[in-house]
Formats: sequence, structure tokens, C-alpha cells
Amino acid sequence: MTTPQGGPIVGIDLGTTYSLVAVLQAGVPTVLPNALGETLTASAVSVTDGGELLVGAPARARAVTHPEATVLSFKREMGTDKVWTLGGRRFTPQDLSAMVLAALKRDAEAALGQPIAEAVVTVPAYFGDLQRQATREAGIIAGLRVERIINEPTAAALAYGLHE
Repeated sequence: MTTPQGGPIVGIDLGTTYSLVAVLQAGVPTVLPNALGETLTASAVSVTDGGELLVGAPARARAVTHPEATVLSFKREMGTDKVWTLGGRRFTPQDLSAMVLAALKRDAEAALGQPIAEAVVTVPAYFGDLQRQATREAGIIAGLRVERIINEPTAAALAYGLHE
């Protein structure tokens, strides 16, 4: 699927523990690798002592040694006023989700060799309007136009339909 400008629209499963990005290539859904060559990206953010932001596997690895500087499972707080302070900086669930989305966007751009501007993002079926809007905001912060928000069970049914 492509945008009116010709660029691909990616599908993103923004998960609580792991996230991934996929694209339709010749009608076949293809999960794209991240910078480490893996298809799953940890939904984790950490700030180093020097102030560097880490996303994905490097952040998840720091969760044991630097729990005060690492956040996991922030997706559960989407649509709330929860704030985490890491390295003296404040982050909302949207900010943290945006970092994961931005990492997935960069990985997709590297894998496809072209810019990505639009995405369809999955959310749990129980997400209400506030949580969906927060997810859309995270996409905007990450530099994506969120074309659609789709319930995860709906995305699973669509994927099944593509294979049948």
C-alpha cells in the first residue's frame, strides 16, 4: 500500500513488551528488521548517565542494572497523566511511545530505502478514545501521520484473511 505521494504506508504493532513494523510487498505482508536485524523491537526506553536516549534492546538490557533510568510497559498508561522522570527529564506515555515509533520508522526507512510518512497502528481492543488519541499523538511526535488506528483483533483477522 502506498500514500498518494507514492511512499509506502507501514503497519505498526505498538506492543506493551515488543513492537514491530511491517509493509505489504507485492501483496504479501513483510515484517521489517530493526537496526539489529531482529523483527521485534523491545518497547523500552532508557536514559544513560550521559543523557543519551536508548530505545529497544539496549534500553531493555539496562532495565536490570538501571531500573530508575529505564521504563517498560508504558503503553498501559496511554491516555493518562502519568509522567516518568529519567535523567532529569520528564516523559509522558506519548513521549515514550513516540520514541519506539520513531525507532520503528527509522528501521523501516533503512530497510525500504525510502522515507516513511504514514502508518496504520494497532491498539488493544479495550483502548478507549483517550488511549487511541494518545497513540495518534505519539505517532505525530514520531513524525508519522497515523492513517488509521486498528484494534489488534481486527488486524489479526485481516492478516488471516490475507493468507486465506
